[in-house]
Amino acid sequence: MVDLKATTTTGGETVLDGALVQKFEEALRGELLRLGDEAYDSARTVWNGMIDRKPALLVRCAGVADVMRAVDFARTHEILVAVRGGGHNIAGKSMCDGGLVIDLSSMKGMRVDPGARTARAQAGLRLGDFDPETQAFGLATTMGIVTDTGVAGIALGGGYGWLAGKYGLACDNLLSADVVTADGRFVTASAQQNEDLFWGLRGGGGNFGVATSFEFQLHSVGSVLGGMVVHPMAKAREVLRFYEEFAASAPDELTTACALLSDPDGNPIVAIALCYCGSLEEGEKILKPLRAFGPPAADLVRPMAYVELQAMLDDVFTPGRRYYWKTSLLRNLTEPSIEALVEHAGRKASPMSLMVLQQLHGAAGRVGVTETAFAHRYDHYNCLPVAVWDNHEGSEKNIRWAREYWEAMQPFVEDDCYANDLGEVELETSLEGKGEERVKAAYGEKTYERLVTLKNKYDPTNFFRLNANIEPTG
Repeated sequence: MVDLKATTTTGGETVLDGALVQKFEEALRGELLRLGDEAYDSARTVWNGMIDRKPALLVRCAGVADVMRAVDFARTHEILVAVRGGGHNIAGKSMCDGGLVIDLSSMKGMRVDPGARTARAQAGLRLGDFDPETQAFGLATTMGIVTDTGVAGIALGGGYGWLAGKYGLACDNLLSADVVTADGRFVTASAQQNEDLFWGLRGGGGNFGVATSFEFQLHSVGSVLGGMVVHPMAKAREVLRFYEEFAASAPDELTTACALLSDPDGNPIVAIALCYCGSLEEGEKILKPLRAFGPPAADLVRPMAYVELQAMLDDVFTPGRRYYWKTSLLRNLTEPSIEALVEHAGRKASPMSLMVLQQLHGAAGRVGVTETAFAHRYDHYNCLPVAVWDNHEGSEKNIRWAREYWEAMQPFVEDDCYANDLGEVELETSLEGKGEERVKAAYGEKTYERLVTLKNKYDPTNFFRLNANIEPTG
């Protein structure tokens, strides 16, 4: 039995006795992986190809008992911990160097109750697992826009999605969650139990424990009107002006996004993507101005299954590529902001890169600011310059493009940003280059203060620190 070097919670190094590690492994139902094990490299590979981290131990949890044992082991030996759900994370916080990774990706149990219109989902599920199960009963809930996204991360951080205008964010549809806390306890958080924790889980991310399963409210969702209209980049200014007016008048049933990107042949385009989740007949009327404007070079809007809509952007966010992006919230499009958007779109270093404007409005904007830990309850676009490329050699120029794009938009955006889209890469020393300042902007100042109080209660030693971190004051 070989002793093992590991990174501590303070960034130092410790040596784990091989016999202790062996005893820990024997207590698990799941698999414990170390450097050199056959499955180790595949298990540490994450969605963002920029992330290349090597944990000392990786626990592939088979159930809640494994999670509790992993938390206890890491806490007892003061080992750095990362928690991995089912899907991608731009910052790569689900993996760490030298620490212990609590990997929930094998925990994919799910049960839909069509009568109550609820779903109980374990933390390893991705949208591509979750949505087909609920759609089998003609039900759905807001849950991101790419099938490779993890259910746990999207819900804990807020959760933009195609149904948000009608039914609110993913976190607004969370009814309860089972959580393993930093002291190893198993608790349930809901409106009736541990209400303070339930508030914090809905937007506060993984700061307070390991959420092992979730109960969501579902809604009746059949076929939707979905797809996109496409225009050449030469018409981007006119399209963006039209989009601002069209999106501002959108009913709750209609949620949109606009992107400046390239088509599969590398031609620069501007696309307006959408989901209308109401009456198809009424939707056709509402979308008529959008489909007539230009006219578009391509009109790909049609009735489709919700699961087909959810997969529409999968090719844009392919696993394994290198990703770097930054986030700000933009209330509306003005002439100067449109000019900045178009100008910097033309400077991108990779044809795969894009600028995304993701709409939040309707029901998602009418939730009270203090009702959940997601506080940005006003109509806006999540404004994301997304650099995408394949080779390490392209990292510097692609990252520079995204940063310059983000900086050019700062005169027009709010201080606020979206916690799930905060990024950290090896080329930066702190979250978004500004550390705590960007984290506070993600949660909002007053919400952040309340989250610190919650952190002091549930994780006073900052055991769960690899996230958009809320530092305790203890």
